Amino acid sequence: MAKQPPHRDPAQDAPHVGPPAHAAAGLPAIGHTLRMAADQMSPGRVLATLRKVNQQGGFDCPGCAWPEPDKPHLAEFCENGAKAVAEEATERRITPEFFAAHPVAELAERSGYWLGQQGRLTTPMLLDEDATHYAPIGWDEAFALIAGELTALGSPDEAAFYTSGRTSNEAAFAYQLFARRLGTNNLPDCSNMCHESSGSALTETLGVGKGSVSLKDLYQADLIIVAGQNPGTNHPRMLSALERAKRAGAKIVSVNPLPEAGLERFKNPQTPRGLVGGGTKLTDLFLQIRLGGDLALFRALNHLLLTTPDAVDEAFVAEHCAGYREFAAEAADLDRPATLAATGLPWEQIEGLHRLVLSSRKIIVCWAMGLTQHKHSVPTIREVVNFLLLRGNVGRPGAGVCPVRGHSNVQGDRTMGIFERPSTAFLDALGKEFAFEPPRAHGHDTVDTIRAMRDGRVKVFFAMGGNFVSASPDTDATEAAMRRCRLTVHVSTKLNRSHVITGARALILPTLGRTDRDVSALGPQFVSVEDSMGMVHSSRGGLRPPAPDLLSEVAIVSRLARAALGPQDPTPWEDFARDYDLIRDRIARVIPGFDDFNAKVRRPGGFALPHAPRDSRTFPTATGKANFTVNPLTAPDVPPGRLLLQTLRSHDQYNTTVYGLDDRYRGITGGRRVVLVNPADAAELGLDDGRFVDLVSEWKDGVERRAAHFRVVHYPVARGGAAAYYPETNVLVPLDSTADISNTPTSKAVVVRLEPIA
Repeated sequence: MAKQPPHRDPAQDAPHVGPPAHAAAGLPAIGHTLRMAADQMSPGRVLATLRKVNQQGGFDCPGCAWPEPDKPHLAEFCENGAKAVAEEATERRITPEFFAAHPVAELAERSGYWLGQQGRLTTPMLLDEDATHYAPIGWDEAFALIAGELTALGSPDEAAFYTSGRTSNEAAFAYQLFARRLGTNNLPDCSNMCHESSGSALTETLGVGKGSVSLKDLYQADLIIVAGQNPGTNHPRMLSALERAKRAGAKIVSVNPLPEAGLERFKNPQTPRGLVGGGTKLTDLFLQIRLGGDLALFRALNHLLLTTPDAVDEAFVAEHCAGYREFAAEAADLDRPATLAATGLPWEQIEGLHRLVLSSRKIIVCWAMGLTQHKHSVPTIREVVNFLLLRGNVGRPGAGVCPVRGHSNVQGDRTMGIFERPSTAFLDALGKEFAFEPPRAHGHDTVDTIRAMRDGRVKVFFAMGGNFVSASPDTDATEAAMRRCRLTVHVSTKLNRSHVITGARALILPTLGRTDRDVSALGPQFVSVEDSMGMVHSSRGGLRPPAPDLLSEVAIVSRLARAALGPQDPTPWEDFARDYDLIRDRIARVIPGFDDFNAKVRRPGGFALPHAPRDSRTFPTATGKANFTVNPLTAPDVPPGRLLLQTLRSHDQYNTTVYGLDDRYRGITGGRRVVLVNPADAAELGLDDGRFVDLVSEWKDGVERRAAHFRVVHYPVARGGAAAYYPETNVLVPLDSTADISNTPTSKAVVVRLEPIA
């Protein structure tokens, strides 16, 4: 039998600290995986579940969006993927008796870790106005309640429909269709908080807001630059791809403010060398850049390329690019002192990277939130594109842009139309297919949704998955905004903090997970997902659902849509809930690249979506070409006596889901309230290792944002920076501190002071 969940919150403010690791995975990863799985499931259930992860006929891992290889390994999952599966496939259950025993005020005092450990949700629950406890409610009653609130609104724009990245393509398409049939484009999603800067920059420069490479390209690359990313924790299966690339002759450069064990050395647990040998050294050159210095680095590289004879692919630039003359004129000069100050790197290291670039024909740049969550994130990624265009490294095998998305199917949700600023072409196709006029005005993204709830302009908040309260910036402001709503609704598999920070009324609608069997009145159903490299494939769960009347996300959306839109709405919602093939037929007629969807998604491995820059070196931009851009040097300005804080994950964590209290690779166990500080910075601030401090962010609005009681850990962070785990430090990220153009919260650039606790 699986162990019972903890009855008390474990202490999280007294962590133990040891030396950081210098290699990832290996035997410890296997041991940790098995312990985590056994803590949630019986041995038979562990075997039945893990053998189906990322396999043909199995289910897509509910963790990250890293793609599967053509021939998946028998154990095609990583340590953190196994944790995500164990969390969802747990045998623990939350019944109405649990809610009867725990008032909401008590649950609000629990940690997110404790809430998540209680198990799977089984019953729709209602927190009525002025009630102290959630109480069970029937499905029909729940849908009628939501429909009543929606139809009572003064405008459809007084509702917001949030989406988490784990929602399937079919559910996401139905969800956005419902919102637009209702009359709003208020479709914020988790992309707004992570890779929106990537989409903004890539759409402007290349015409497609997605990555242009495949796994095959990684294996063929001469040089792979990994910037602002920690794959060892956040995308561990990427390490296998980097190892394969390395053995094929690729050089790997890591650009990051912290050394990360996974990029130092990888002990592949699927090989004898990884289990008992020394593994594979991955990084050839580590550039320990200052927070926010990536724009300065790529500007310097581009300056060096422009001033090196024969370094620029002039034929590619002339045929396929626009804006080169303006870009080259601005990049001809370089402010070396400003560049060195912004990057914190010696000039010799920048020249070393330049030499690697000159010796490499096929180059890929991979990045994640270390690049996307700064005020100048969009210019930074545009400069990355400039760098690749200079040597023709877009549309060439083994080369291209590789933004590594986080949550499984976060990219697919956007493809399906989960976007507050949809294109005219998408709305035209949607309206034609379903014979209605979709709303054209742009809706609210995540940050604007919080502002609208705060100001009383959004009164109903509906979340399809996720943990909005914990994932969003400025925790106090977000919680206050949620409490101003008339109704908050969360479609969820497990309990989280968003369920206990509520509007006047609140609903929890439990749903099937990726691991669960999905059987409609017509028979077994499957869904589809899109990975970080534009591959679409099927996902079929195999476990008995936690409760017999649990509904799928598709069924929840369909039944709600019928209740809210009424019998006169011509959309065949009931048919959609019975037969997902019918949804896929509609997707095929609305979204380019999905023609013959039902046939292609049933093929082993699925299919690749078209990507014009990659496939034909054509660029659907405003100019019809790939666009060079001018991006003036910008870097964060940090006052004396302050540090620039980045939020990050521990190794026992995926997004806001905390699996445990250890960060094995960074040497931290038994706690999460730590702040990593360079020893030299700590000495200047008079902070000994082990000292406890409050973190206080400083922002121009003068509001004090405080995260209390963090242990100082002397750690090899780049000078001037610090790091601490989210969601505990999201309280420090000001709501109005966002990236230019993308409006993404600047979670990697928070000016803080460290106040010692007496």
